[in-house]
Amino acid sequence: MSAIRLLVLGAVRQHGRAHGYQVRNDLEYWGAHEWSSAKPGSIYHALKQMAKQGLLHAHEIAPSTAGGPPRTEYEITPAGDEEFFTLLREALVAHDEKTDVKSAAVGFIVDLPRDEAVALLKERTRRIAEWRAAVTEHYVPDSGPEQLGHIGEIMNLWVHTADAEAEWARGLIGRIEGGAYTFAGEGEPFVGVLREGEENPYATPERHPGDDR
Repeated sequence: MSAIRLLVLGAVRQHGRAHGYQVRNDLEYWGAHEWSSAKPGSIYHALKQMAKQGLLHAHEIAPSTAGGPPRTEYEITPAGDEEFFTLLREALVAHDEKTDVKSAAVGFIVDLPRDEAVALLKERTRRIAEWRAAVTEHYVPDSGPEQLGHIGEIMNLWVHTADAEAEWARGLIGRIEGGAYTFAGEGEPFVGVLREGEENPYATPERHPGDDR
């Protein structure tokens, strides 16, 4: 799974309608350029590609105040909304995805109803337990990694990672079941995007030709 599709769809969705530089600015505000492939080129490419695929609708508006060609504003389509939630749900249960996919999923988890978020996380822990059981058919953690020579350290890493993932998921489930955060349908959501003209303290200085389009 590509985190960039989930991130870009989610950023556009939170704004309702946004031009490319707003999407870039939001992703940098979230630090996504540090923990994912959300660099300017990939962001603008994803916007154009998903517009071609019918997941986003591209609106051409007046030229930017800086001059130059008209900006393009993007709005998520019904197909894009469906794709967003498909990616989000898959990312929440897929324990073996890369960290950027997991991080993106957590960033949008409150877009789901609370009960569904809990159910997906519980499915995640079930899959982790199933995977761990398969590994420990061949490797006994209590006997230490030396039982398989230095290769045992690989199995040891896998098991420790799975245990840490499961512990994190159970903690998050407990907090959500305890009433933490505002989920879909519960009231005003947490505002995680920058307002028009609001300065981004985490913005990178790199300029890209797509910034003005």
